[in-house]
Amino acid sequence: MAVDVIMPQMGESIFEGTITRWLKKPGDRVERDEPLFEISTDKVDAEIPAPSAGVLKEIKVTEGKTVPIQTVVAVIDAAGGAADAPAAAPAPSPSAEKAAAPKAAATPPAPAPPAPAPPAQAQAAASAPPAMRDNGQKIRSSPLVRKLAKEHNVDLAEVEGSGAGGRISKRDILAAVGSGGPRPAAPAAAAPSAATSPSAPLPPPGPGGAVAHPVLENAVPRERIYFGNYEAQPMSVMRQRIAEHMVASKHVSPHVYSIDEADMTRIAKLRERSKAAFETKYGTKLTFMPFFVRACVEALRAFPTVNASADAATVVLHREINVGIAVALDWGLIVPVLKNAEEKNFLGLARAMNDLAERARAKKLKPEEVQESTFSITNPGVYGGLMGLPVINQPNVAILGIGAIQKRPMVVDDAIAIRSMVYLTLSYDHRVVDGAVAHQFVGKVKAYLEGWSEEVL
Repeated sequence: MAVDVIMPQMGESIFEGTITRWLKKPGDRVERDEPLFEISTDKVDAEIPAPSAGVLKEIKVTEGKTVPIQTVVAVIDAAGGAADAPAAAPAPSPSAEKAAAPKAAATPPAPAPPAPAPPAQAQAAASAPPAMRDNGQKIRSSPLVRKLAKEHNVDLAEVEGSGAGGRISKRDILAAVGSGGPRPAAPAAAAPSAATSPSAPLPPPGPGGAVAHPVLENAVPRERIYFGNYEAQPMSVMRQRIAEHMVASKHVSPHVYSIDEADMTRIAKLRERSKAAFETKYGTKLTFMPFFVRACVEALRAFPTVNASADAATVVLHREINVGIAVALDWGLIVPVLKNAEEKNFLGLARAMNDLAERARAKKLKPEEVQESTFSITNPGVYGGLMGLPVINQPNVAILGIGAIQKRPMVVDDAIAIRSMVYLTLSYDHRVVDGAVAHQFVGKVKAYLEGWSEEVL
């Protein structure tokens, strides 16, 4: 029985995806839920599992191609086995060959398939089975990392990954190359064309000042192109879609901002004395994020207009509280969604958030885990940012930005005291949320954090 493999929908308003890597080739045996191929969209890079066990019969969409959701990208022979591969077909007997000879002579031979283009060779190399370390563990890396490793003859098994679960990042590869890793000999080639010559000038800008460049516009996967002292890299599929959605959000939602600061001293002390015991007891790290999510849940209950979305002239007030939490990746940004946050206790929030973040970095998120958010949180403070004014994650009407938690001198009861402070910034859609509601919402978050009374152990 033939089973179609389709391009899944990986989030709201996502109608297409790009296949970046096939993990199997035609004729390979696959098991149900075994990773079959990798895709890239504006919200998620993910490994897509096989919908059925069997033999991969046909790949209909090659690497680097972008197709709409629900497109059939491959076919699995669910009843097949390794013996079903074309190479295993029995040779015809001499008598059968003689019987078929007249009919075969009357049928014109099929035209030979065209020779594959050079990019197909690179695609075939990229679809090789995943590398393994000596201890049998899969080497976790992105398609870009594997491409860089191949270009510079870097053995991924010898590179220590700094990402979650030992994942090798672009930074790890560049560090390995910079430390003296072997580089391949330059292949013999014709003289560089004007499009790729280092000394060639950039083409004249097009409308709006954009530089039109055929190599950049059509490059899949990303290729570096050098122009003297400049280096140009085409955006990844995810980066292009993020750009489109950010521009669309600014165009659709009139952004207004409310800023306040909260005293995190009580929570900082609670976390400091509890984090070791929390991790030992529950097997998950105690970060500041569950505290912020808990405070936001209480504020969203008090001000449901902030937990809404706009549909033309209709405001949709959501009963459930689904919090999208931005996670920075080596190759972009993703917003996994913590569903029904209002139903979870503190431990449930901590476990769910840590799990979503880890699987986001490992490309293990499910499509439904990056959609249906009703409110979003981003935390640039972990990178040292004092505060930020984030862009609203459509179709939400608000997003909270959390700055760095820093000790600062503050006036407490007419005396100077050193307190752990954080800036809270709310970006909101003024079509739906008024300034008074926004400031009250941020004030509710602030009050809940400063008066924290819930035990975490």
